[in-house]
Amino acid sequence: MNFPQIDPIIFSLGPLAVRWYGMMYLLGFVGGYFMMCHIARLREMPIKKEAISDLLFYAVLGVVIGGRLGYTLFYNSGYYLKHPLEILYVWEGGMSFHGGLLGVLLVLSIFSWRRDLPILLVADLAVSAVPIGLGFGRIGNFINAELWGRVTDHPWGVIFPGAGPLPRHPSQLYEAGLEGLVLLILIYLLHRFGVRRGIPAFSFILFYGIFRFLIEFVRQPDNHLGFLWGGATMGQLLSLPMILFGLGGLIYVLNRNKL
Repeated sequence: MNFPQIDPIIFSLGPLAVRWYGMMYLLGFVGGYFMMCHIARLREMPIKKEAISDLLFYAVLGVVIGGRLGYTLFYNSGYYLKHPLEILYVWEGGMSFHGGLLGVLLVLSIFSWRRDLPILLVADLAVSAVPIGLGFGRIGNFINAELWGRVTDHPWGVIFPGAGPLPRHPSQLYEAGLEGLVLLILIYLLHRFGVRRGIPAFSFILFYGIFRFLIEFVRQPDNHLGFLWGGATMGQLLSLPMILFGLGGLIYVLNRNKL
C-alpha cells in the first residue's frame, strides 16, 4: 500500500508550526513523567515529584547530547570530523539511541550522586518512562516517512515517498510495538510484582538490545554505512554489548545475596 499522506504540520500560529514529530516527543516526555510518578508511588520510592521533574530534565539532556554525539561517532564520524560545527545542528536530524542511552546512564549517575540515591533505584525509575518515549518516537518516524524497512512482498508493505517504488517493511511500527508497547508492559509488570532492585533496569537494556537486533533484519541500513561485518548492521553491532551488559547485570542482581 502507498504511504498515507500525512501533513507533518498539525497546525500553525503565525510563524510557529506545531509538527507531528515534535508532538510525539512532547507526548513521550509527559507520559514518561506521569509513569515515573506512578511507579515511585507503587514501589514507595524515597523520591519526590520535584526530584522526578529534575530527573526527567537530566534524562532529556542525556538523550539529546548523547544521542547526537553517538550518531556523529557511530554513524557518520568521517563527515562530522570535516564539519565539526554541524554536530550542533540537531534540527537537521541524526540521533542514535545507543548514544542516547550512554548519555542517560551518565546523567543518571550524576543525578543519583547529587541526590544521594542508589543508582539502581534511579535507573529502575527512569526505564519505566523510556518505552513511552520510544513508542511515540517511532510513530513520529513513521509519520515522517523515515527510517523505513527493507523491501518486502508481504501485504502490509508500505511504499514510502523517497524510498523507491517497491513496498517496504513499516519497521518503525514494529519498533513502536516491541520497543514501546511490549517493553512498557514488561517493565510495568516487573515493578508491579515488586522485583528486586536493578531487575527492571537491566531487563530493559537486555530486551531492548534483543528487539533492536531482531528488527534490524528488516530495517534498511543507513546508505552511507550499508552492511558491515558478516552482513550485520551498525544497529546490530551496537545492540550486542547491550544484550551482554543487560544479561550480566541480571545475573549479578539475582546472585548478589548469594555471593
